Amino acid sequence: MMKGIGVSAGIGIGRILRIEEHSLEYTPQQVTDKDAEIKRFHDAVDAFCMNTEAQAEALRKSAGENEAKIMLGHISIVQDPFLLGEVDKLIEGGQCAEASFESMCDMFIQIFSAAEDEVTKQRAADVRDVKAGVLSILLGINEVRLSDVPSGTIICVRELTPSMTAEMNKENIAGILTEAGGTTSHSAILARVLEIPAVMSVPGIMAEAKNGGQAVIDGKTGEVILSPDEMQLKASMEKREKFIRERKELEKYRGRTTVSADGTEYELVCNIGKPEDAAKALEADGEGVGLFRTEFLFMDKTSTPTEEEQFREYKKAAMILGDRPLIIRTLDIGGDKEIPYLGLEKEDNPFMGFRAIRYCLKNQELFRTQLRAILRASAFGNVSIMFPLITCVEEVREGKALVEQLKGELEAEGIDFDRNIRVGIMTETAAAGIIADLLAKECDFFSIGTNDLTGYTMAADRGNSDVSYLYSALQPSVLRMIRSIITAAGDRGIPVGMCGEAAADPLMIPLLISFGLTEFSVSAPSVLRVRKSISGWTKQKADEIAEKAMSFATEQEVRDYLKSVVSD
Repeated sequence: MMKGIGVSAGIGIGRILRIEEHSLEYTPQQVTDKDAEIKRFHDAVDAFCMNTEAQAEALRKSAGENEAKIMLGHISIVQDPFLLGEVDKLIEGGQCAEASFESMCDMFIQIFSAAEDEVTKQRAADVRDVKAGVLSILLGINEVRLSDVPSGTIICVRELTPSMTAEMNKENIAGILTEAGGTTSHSAILARVLEIPAVMSVPGIMAEAKNGGQAVIDGKTGEVILSPDEMQLKASMEKREKFIRERKELEKYRGRTTVSADGTEYELVCNIGKPEDAAKALEADGEGVGLFRTEFLFMDKTSTPTEEEQFREYKKAAMILGDRPLIIRTLDIGGDKEIPYLGLEKEDNPFMGFRAIRYCLKNQELFRTQLRAILRASAFGNVSIMFPLITCVEEVREGKALVEQLKGELEAEGIDFDRNIRVGIMTETAAAGIIADLLAKECDFFSIGTNDLTGYTMAADRGNSDVSYLYSALQPSVLRMIRSIITAAGDRGIPVGMCGEAAADPLMIPLLISFGLTEFSVSAPSVLRVRKSISGWTKQKADEIAEKAMSFATEQEVRDYLKSVVSD
């Protein structure tokens, strides 16, 4: 058995088709007819755009408008005026089209690859895809057409590109295996939307997998079995049937209120990164948005978005949701989220440094612009403001004072907004957990960010394999921190949600019900599964389990106990 990262749930059983990378090697030539070479390059770009348009249209039909935009983004890359202009200059200097285009792409790939956050790194993969596509056209190489593969095919490739995924006929693809890539890659996103089981970053899979050989993959656990025996094949088929039954079973929870077995209602909302995701949240039967990560609006720009640009995006999300809640988190940069044009200085320990609310309070012009945009958007829906990475009361008071000042400005200008807009905070630091009772007096709501809360409480970076064993929300210290935050909110009578990954963990749900959580904010694909899980618990039973779980001294003891009493 081999192991990778499960990025798209499901059991895939089929025959392997290895996709070998074409050699894009060439001998650089000095050109004499520079005008002809520039024309050859632009003809290749036009052909690439035409092919990509066709891929986007295919995706629009098989997956949806938002997924088609991933491919249209490739067209934006190759049509970038700066890129085209610089390639033309290099050709005019005597370089051939292949060398000129490759050198410019490599420059962008190097810049994006050096970023610490996964979103920016993803751009490097997109540029590599564009580079390979245009070079293939210039070199006259014909790509394998994945739309023509036979039914029951498991694609095996070193790195799956969005353009490959866009061409797939999902009815014929049983699964995807790669040596590179992860959960945040565009290919992984597309695989999830197309509901194709996928396992990525499987070490050595290209060397081990044989063309035509049988394979079984588990897109949830990341397990891969090459040449399964009869017993393994039978067990995998049963597992696949169970997965299909469970997925159908979840559909029974569509359109229902999120309610526990004893009648307590909960708010089940979604985490989003852009306005279009609000529509996905509703399609998934989410009841609103508990976290709008606004930094993605900044990452997609080469300069700070204006108030008007931000207002349009926040308004769009608010109008999609109507009277459903939309909690907009103010800019959370630093740590693993870098935005080059904002000029953040390199820090030895960026997670402990100048990030999130700290950066915003010191950069008032940027912060004022964002808050004005959010306030203006609040006239079009049920909008709330949330400050990230709070560690002390002063930060909340300063942020709220600025909101009140901007309310006065907008009122004087005759601009409409929600005068009773709620202002809350992310409780995601140990400091916030310890003074949660004091912070609750200052806030309209709490939202627990368990990803950062776990990291800060355990002093463990989840990206560091040497300490990743410590990174778990089931650590007794993290569970106590979560319980104290929820208790402080309850004592003050303010709602408290959770928008970290733990909110969708079936092992955590009875504990969160017992502690008194009122809102679960999860990814759109998790909505029905979480609703089903909540429906199976009474407060009394959840209390019994929580009391026992909180008596254990180690994470493993807690995990083993919860696994014994909680069914996934």
